[in-house]
Amino acid sequence: MKTMEDLKLLMLRYQQAAFIAQKRVVIALEGFDAAGKGTCIRHLTETLDPRSCLVVPIGKPTPVEAGQHYLQRFWKFLPEAGNMVVFDRSWYGRVLVEKVENLASESRIKEAYVEINQFEQMMKDDGILFVKIFLSVSKDEQLKRFKDRLEDPFKNWKITEEDVRNRRKWDAYTKASSVMFKKCPGWHIVDSNDKAKARLEVLKIVTKELAPLKAYFPKKMRQKRIDKLTRELFKN
Repeated sequence: MKTMEDLKLLMLRYQQAAFIAQKRVVIALEGFDAAGKGTCIRHLTETLDPRSCLVVPIGKPTPVEAGQHYLQRFWKFLPEAGNMVVFDRSWYGRVLVEKVENLASESRIKEAYVEINQFEQMMKDDGILFVKIFLSVSKDEQLKRFKDRLEDPFKNWKITEEDVRNRRKWDAYTKASSVMFKKCPGWHIVDSNDKAKARLEVLKIVTKELAPLKAYFPKKMRQKRIDKLTRELFKN
């Protein structure tokens, strides 16, 4: 059984393989407030070389972004060859927050499910390895974590009026996420009531989904590159 440290090392190996083979990786994390997305992302990326790994936190659209197609701000962050991008929240805000808060019309929400599926399929067709994970937490556990954030001065910044307002619409968000799972398949849903287990599970899921990258770090491929560099280094 692989430990957390084993999986973090495997993430580094996959990053190195992606860089050598010029492959691209996109990982998207969604979930309820206080589900632990940020900490899971930290464990996913803390062993990685920051030069080819980008974490993109997604918040409220800027005034400029609000006047564009909602997917436009995500296109610009898709990775270059050899790079990984991790989205802390994603384009699913259109069918979660914007749906619950009535920020988009019912017809545009309906169209968004199709557009999102097409967007993700385009990434896959273009050779991007794509993983999406949803962190679920119970209503009682969320309240416990909110209380902890209010009482801990080092965690106060993590809770906002928006978090409190969203909690009042728990049922609406739960219903919206259930519809999202049905209309946009391919989700890995992780129960994050137990933080340690959730972090380990996220690493297991991502490393399993990135397994195709193993093909790019066999000894033969590595040795061929080393031999070439050695010849260039020591040639007269």
